[in-house]
Amino acid sequence: MTTVEFSPAAEPLAAKLLEPAREILARYPAGRERSALLPLLHLVQTEEGYVSPNGVAFCAEVLGINKAQVGAVATFYTMYKRRPTGEYLVSVCTNTLCNVLGGQEVYDQLVEHLGVGHDETTADGKITLEHAECLAACDYAPVVTVNYDFTVDQATPESAVELVENLRQGREHTPARGARICSLKEMQYQLAGFADPRDGAVADGVAGAPTLRGVRLAQEHGVAVAGFDPDTPITKTKPLPKDEVATKAEAAGVAANKPASDAKPAGDARPSGGEGAK
Repeated sequence: MTTVEFSPAAEPLAAKLLEPAREILARYPAGRERSALLPLLHLVQTEEGYVSPNGVAFCAEVLGINKAQVGAVATFYTMYKRRPTGEYLVSVCTNTLCNVLGGQEVYDQLVEHLGVGHDETTADGKITLEHAECLAACDYAPVVTVNYDFTVDQATPESAVELVENLRQGREHTPARGARICSLKEMQYQLAGFADPRDGAVADGVAGAPTLRGVRLAQEHGVAVAGFDPDTPITKTKPLPKDEVATKAEAAGVAANKPASDAKPAGDARPSGGEGAK
């Protein structure tokens, strides 16, 4: 990164963030520094809590691009906030599965309890509430995150209210999974690509019971993928001749359209004769 003479708008942030910004740019090959825009926007939010006009100017001047280019990215992704945000961002999934299992009721209860709507912040500056699309935890639906960390699994209106009250009163709240709850600004520093210092943040764990439920049901019913061995390494094979590919594709199409027998679980290969036959 060459020496930059910052504008009055960008100078205050440059005084605080230039060194970590240089670290971010150093991750990218020469001539590809523009790819650093995403983590730089998170870095700006560590200081101001959102992407301000000054933050846009700082990113543009660090990367040598114009503010319109920065603004286009900052307004596209929902994780870049365009107005001041609370210390804790509480996200309630209201997408299909979470909604069916009560996510909307959880969100509605928080709206009533906090007196704020989507993307609004409580008067004490503690909580910003949002309803979110899928948070990639459907097996724990409905789910609530705080600053993008999974915090309440299989949430109810009551457990969600308990969460926000603990946050507002400064009481410790043990998350369902992962490390202790941090502030949104601290999380932005991690999203910018810097190490997470919290205990348990990178601890090894095992999949929980809801995640493994499908596997357990398959085992109980004797359902398996025929011929599948997870310990067999994947090996490269030579491409088949075009005519053989067509023949195999045609055969696969016929097999896919053939009705399955109700007497045979999916993937359960049984011999057509002998001891296993009926």
